[in-house]
This record gives sequence, C-alpha cells and structure tokens, in this order.
Amino acid sequence: MSVDSARARRLTLRSMLEERRALIVPGAGNALTARIIQDTGFEAVYVTGAGIANTVLGVPDIGLVTLTELTWTTEAISEICTLPLIVDIDTGFGNAVNTHRTVRVLERAGACAVQIEDQVFPKRCGHFSGKAVIPTEEMTAKIKAAVDAREDENLLIIARTDARAIDGLDAAIDRARRFIEAGADLTFVEAPTSEVEMRAITERLGAPQVANMVVGGKTPLLSQDVLAEIGFSLVLYANTPLQATMRAVSDVLGVLKRDGAVDAVIDRLADFDERQRLVDKAGYDALERRYAVD
Repeated sequence: MSVDSARARRLTLRSMLEERRALIVPGAGNALTARIIQDTGFEAVYVTGAGIANTVLGVPDIGLVTLTELTWTTEAISEICTLPLIVDIDTGFGNAVNTHRTVRVLERAGACAVQIEDQVFPKRCGHFSGKAVIPTEEMTAKIKAAVDAREDENLLIIARTDARAIDGLDAAIDRARRFIEAGADLTFVEAPTSEVEMRAITERLGAPQVANMVVGGKTPLLSQDVLAEIGFSLVLYANTPLQATMRAVSDVLGVLKRDGAVDAVIDRLADFDERQRLVDKAGYDALERRYAVD
C-alpha cells in the first residue's frame, strides 16, 4: 500500500468515527474473512487478536498471539482489502518502549487505527473472568508512546480499559478520561453490563467511544440505531464472522461424516464460481494475460 493510499484510508476512518453514527465493524482473523466483510458492504475491518488466536493458532484468547503473527495477518489483509483496518494490538506486546515499536510496525503494515488495552500481560478476552489491569500511569505511558510512534497523525489510537469488571464503572470511566488526556483519540470501556452503563460512558467522556457486541458476553446486544442514539462512534462485532464460520463448518462436516456425502447441505456451500469471485480469480487471470510471454 502506498503512503498516499494509507493516509487516505486513515482520513476516511477518522471522518466516519467523528460522525458518531455507531459504525459497525466486523472482525477478521484472516484475509478471506476481510474479503467477505468488504464484499458484504461494510466500511471498515477490525483485525481481531482473538480471531487470529482462534483461527490461525487454534487457541483461546489469552495473550498467545505474537507481534509477528499479528503483523503478517495485517499485511495480508491490507494487500487484498481496500477498507480501513482497525488493528487490535492487545497490551502493546510489552512496556511503553515495546508499544512504541508495535505501533511503528503495524502502521507500516497498513493499520489505520490501533487498539491498546490496560490488562496485565498475558491478557484475557474482555468477557472472561480473572482479568487484572496495570496501573493507570503505566497505561498512560503506553498511550503516549503510541502517539509519539505514529508517523501519520491520522493513525488513530484507541485506548481500552478492562477496569469495569475489576473496580467498577466509575473507576473505568476515570481511567478512560486519563487515557484521553494522554492522547487517545477514542476510548473503549470494555464489558459494561447494561444500557444505563453504556449511556453513562458516552455522557461522561467527551472523546468518541467504542462499543463491543459480544454474543454471549456481558454487554447487552443493542441495535445500531440505539447505539447511535446513545452516542457511540464505533461498534465492534469482532468475532461474529468467526462464530458463524465455526458453526457452519461444524454442521457441514457433521453431515459429511454421517452421510459420507454433502448432498443434504449442498445449499449451504459456496459454489465454485462464488468461491473464485471472492478471491478475485478473474483479476489474477487478467494479470496472467497481461504478462504472458508469447
């Protein structure tokens, strides 16, 4: 991706989030999912750490993904997807100095926004129990490092706090306010447990806010219209595509194992032409013709 193209994507994302219209952004743990997100008509992609852990490594979201694995995935998605990418960098892969390098690496890989959280490493999924958070001062140092590291001022810094589940909503909002003072462009109070709490977040914090819709999680699943009315800028459906894939693969393979054939579920499979369209086979065919040697 060229510098101009990356800057244009970042400006587009910044503009959309400033509208505070509850922009829905599904998550992708691989490039194929990102292609489907773009093909379906969404306006941005969330590169999800949990999705990479589950799909690439086959492990739970407990801090096992490395910076190398995250960078490779981001680069792969950035190469084939023209949408802005919001990249989950977990805890920054270390202290403030590590965070500084992480942001530099992910910016070069094509990130338009990076999301960093205040959990103790190794982190856990935001809707798991047993979480712990680092001191506020340590997190604000990471945010300052992230701000200093970016070469393009339009690369957005999203600061997430998991303090709601540990110290309560007021403490989490206080932390988020400190994160904004440190330079975060958006804040993300993870796992509020009611609509009342979600309204308190947007009312008490001036910066754009993130809502995370986790099926089976602690936060109520509200519609986009309601979330926009509350005042959220960004709504993550980080692992909805992954959950759909897991169920579909399991169901279809279950039939294959039972019947020794897929006739009973043939209508649930993408046909050959659809599969080739999604991966842009025609575009690569055109390249082959262009560079063919007579």
